[in-house]
Formats: sequence, C-alpha cells, structure tokens
Amino acid sequence: MAGRIPQEFLDQLLSRVDLVEVINTRVPLRRAGHDFMACCPFHAEKTPSFSVSPRKQFYHCFGCGAHGNAIGFLIAYERLEFLDAVEELARLAGLEIPKTGSGGGDASRALLEWLACADRFFRQQLREHPTRQHAVNYLRQRGLTGQIAGVFGIGYAPPGWDSLSRILRESGAQPEEIVNAGLASRDEQNRLRDRFRDRIIFPIRDRRGRIIAFGGRALDDVATPKYLNSPETSLFHKGSELYGLYEARTRIRRLQRLVVVEGYMDVVALAQHGISYAVATLGTATSAEHIERLFRVVNDLVFCFDGDRAGRTAGWRALETALPFLRDGRQISFLFLPDGEDPDSLVRREGQAVFEQRLEQATSLADYLFAELRTRVDPDTLAGRARLAELARPLLEKLPEGHFRDLMVARLRQEAQLINTRLRLPTPVSVRLSDNNAQLTRTPLRKAIALLLYRPELAQQVALDDPALQDSREPGVRLLANLLTILHAHPTLTIAALLERYRNTREGAILERLAQWRLETPEDEYQFEKEFADILNYLRRRADPAKQWLETLLQRRTPISREERKAFRNFDRFKKV
Repeated sequence: MAGRIPQEFLDQLLSRVDLVEVINTRVPLRRAGHDFMACCPFHAEKTPSFSVSPRKQFYHCFGCGAHGNAIGFLIAYERLEFLDAVEELARLAGLEIPKTGSGGGDASRALLEWLACADRFFRQQLREHPTRQHAVNYLRQRGLTGQIAGVFGIGYAPPGWDSLSRILRESGAQPEEIVNAGLASRDEQNRLRDRFRDRIIFPIRDRRGRIIAFGGRALDDVATPKYLNSPETSLFHKGSELYGLYEARTRIRRLQRLVVVEGYMDVVALAQHGISYAVATLGTATSAEHIERLFRVVNDLVFCFDGDRAGRTAGWRALETALPFLRDGRQISFLFLPDGEDPDSLVRREGQAVFEQRLEQATSLADYLFAELRTRVDPDTLAGRARLAELARPLLEKLPEGHFRDLMVARLRQEAQLINTRLRLPTPVSVRLSDNNAQLTRTPLRKAIALLLYRPELAQQVALDDPALQDSREPGVRLLANLLTILHAHPTLTIAALLERYRNTREGAILERLAQWRLETPEDEYQFEKEFADILNYLRRRADPAKQWLETLLQRRTPISREERKAFRNFDRFKKV
C-alpha cells in the first residue's frame, strides 16, 4: 500500500536501511542469540519482550503484540504519517523519493508553489509595505514578539483588490491556478480579486510543513468576518487540518500532550508564553478526523474552551466525537475558562505557570460527562437516576472494548445507584472483526509460509507451475503462490519489503502474524530446506486429482457404486498419504 510512491523505491529503501540501527538509536538493544531484545517502547514492562530480527528486518513484542518493519516502527514510535516515515528513512539511506508523473501530482505541486510564493509575499509586506505599521501595532498590542511571529510565519495582506494576484501573475501563475489555490476569486466582471485584504495572515501548514492554506484576522474589529480562512481546495480540507500542529511537533521533540483551542491567536499567544503544544481547529467543530490525527501524535488531549454557552456546547460535541477513539492508554480532559476570558487573554494575565496549573487540574472526560448529564436530570429521584442511565448508555456504547469502558460502566452504576443491577452494553462493531492477536493454528501450509518469510531464498526451490500451488480449494495456497511469484521476480527482496507490499490488507495481517512465529533454528541449515520440501510434497499429494477423488468418495453419503468400489480397492496410493 505504497500510495504514490513506486513499489520499486520502497523495495530499495527497505533493503538499504537496517532496522536494528533505526531502533537502537531510539531504544537501546542488546543481543540475544540471533536477535536483539529490549523493553518494549509501546507498553510498560520490566522484563524485555521486544524482539528485533536482523534477518527478517522485523520487530515484534511478545507482550503487547506490536510488530512491523522500519516504516511501521517510525509510524508507531515517532507517530509519523506513512509518507513522513518513508521520507525519514530515505534521508537516513541517502535516497531521494522519486516524483510521480501523474497530472494530478503536477497540478498539486503547482498550487503548492504559488501558495509558498504567497507566503513569501505576505511576510515581506509585514516588513516593507507602507501601511505595515498598522499591522505591527496590532501584533504588539496582542503581546506578540517578532520572534514568535517568525516561528509561525505571520504575515500581512495589504489593502487593495489584486495586490497578491498581480504579483503571482507576473511570476507566471495562471489565473485559474490562483483561484484553485484559494488565493483569489472572480467578480462580476470576471476580474481576479484577492481573498485576503488588510488582514493579519496566519499560514496553515500540513504535516510536512508545506503551506496549504491561510487564515486572515481583520485589523478592524468592525470588519466582517473577523476571521477568514482559505476556501476548500484540492490541498486544504479544514475539517481535518489543525493549525499549529506542525509547529508543535517541530518545537518539541517528544510531545506528551496537546491542548486544543479555538483560534489562531490562542495558539500563538500560548506559544509566546512557553506553552508550545497548542493547536486549533479551523473554525469548525472538532471532527473524527481531528481526533484521529491528534491521537496519532499524543495520548493526552486537553480541550480548552471559553466558559460561555458556546464553549460548553463545543466541549460536549468534542466529547461525543472522541468517545469511539478512547481505547486504553488514551485520555481526554476539559478546561473551561472563566467568563470573558480566552486562552490568549488568560495566559497574558496569569503567565505560563498558572495556566499550566489549570491544565493539570482540567476536568477528566468521565467527570465532565457525568456532571453534564446530572444537570439534565434530578439525580435525587428514582426517575431522574433512571433517566441518567438512559442518557449515558448510548454514549458509553461508543467506547471501544477495554478497561476504560469497563470503568465507565462501573461509574454509571455508581452514579445511577444501580447497586444490584448488571449493566450490559453491546460489543462495539469495531471489535467484532477478527482478532489480530489470536493464535494461528500451525498447519503445514502456514508453516511453509513462515519458513519462506524466514528464508526467502527457499522460493527458488519451487517452480511456479508446481502442482502444490494448484489446489485453489486449500486456504492460503493462493497467498503462497503469490509470495513465490514475487520472490521469483525479485530474488533479493527482503522480508521487510515483502511485507510492505501487503500493508493494510487482510493477507498482510496474516503474514505479519506468521512472521512473528519463533522457528527453532537447526544446527544444520539444510534442515530448513528439507522441512520446506516435505511440506511441498504434502501439498502436492493434497493437490493430486486422484487423491481429491478419493477424499470426495469417502465423504459422500450416498451409496458407492460397484465400479467406484473396485476403483477404491485398486487405489494403492492412499495409504502413503
């Protein structure tokens, strides 16, 4: 599942990087026989159960089940996106990721180029435009320094209908490219009109630091709208982007917590006062995409909203959205500020230490949920407690299976005083799928695949038209045949690269579990070849048409004819199976 990255490049990349080296720079390893061991970085443990195989270029924790190749490790440990992990490994290996030749990719690169050009224009105007002092005075009034403005790339869109559009066209941009980038629109006379005029500009970056959109804050409080974002484009989807996330990740190596606020100035003001781990949604309610992206980075979120009615409504919506993502180890809390205050004003008045103390004392999700429900019922009456249970049940049903869900159910029983009542919730749909931690039965076919993952060179012993690969009724035969086809075409392919070809597929999940099997290493390596050959002979006999006929005959419930009985007596090979 390489996306737009050529599969050949991923093969080359995973053959060049050493998983042991990648992990050892982050988690100290010690040799244990043919492999390396450490305490698992993904769960707390005292006895090392995290194993790294140099031969397979594959890691596996026998405690929590975490496993994968070098790309998977960086995604899990550094909390990177797939493309970011590939870029990091490419940098370590000294490789350049090839560019795709698709027209869509060329169009996206063109838009990114003009957005970057617009970013340079806005920052230059903040330094040089004749009306710049108006913008500078506003930023100083809000307590911002030139240093923090530089960190976030804050700029200035001067007055004028086409100040930016004219510069971009002179640089070679086509009118439709300017419109498609969200930098301008057309008026009734079909003329380009800049979207941002006489505003403070906040560039919005994606996870790779590229400018994909802008937010503009009016300098005059009577201007409407006060805040203006770029429109939806092919690059920018405000329902999934978060302002300040890139800056937070680059300023703090190992983020432990993120604070979710409502505005650009809140993020920048908090960073100005040493709280560099705040992000903001872009004028929208917190979405599932936001929650998912945030939990890829940290396990601890604090939602910080104004204490007015609108802020509490936003907080409750965030709670409802977050519930399905609250598996064990993740936590969410809520901080509602005093009336008339926002994070910007409060941190300027109280300072970093007091504000961070507020964050430490934020209300846990459980306390907030039940406190909010208690305001909707009369908990002192039987009817009120029954109503509380009725309101809580659909919320708790959204929680994934785990200890947190069990504790929330116990809390509900306590809140509703259901002392002698067993409260059962349906199993979430997400956990009704096959259990990836379940043990696979060691069938001969699975053993053959596991041997192949340990010794890929065994593939050269098997012809692609081998009868052992022809029994399509046998589960897994097609997967074995596909593996052999790939290894015949790419004899030097590493197991890490082979598994990468099956990323995010059902077959890939099976292969990853088979790659975790511990195979007893014989003193004579020839024993691997012999065992693999024996399994193939077994599969050949299973695939033999005569053998298949015999098994069908034995399983049939209808009487056997005289001719079939005679053939059965003459079938002298079945005893050898």
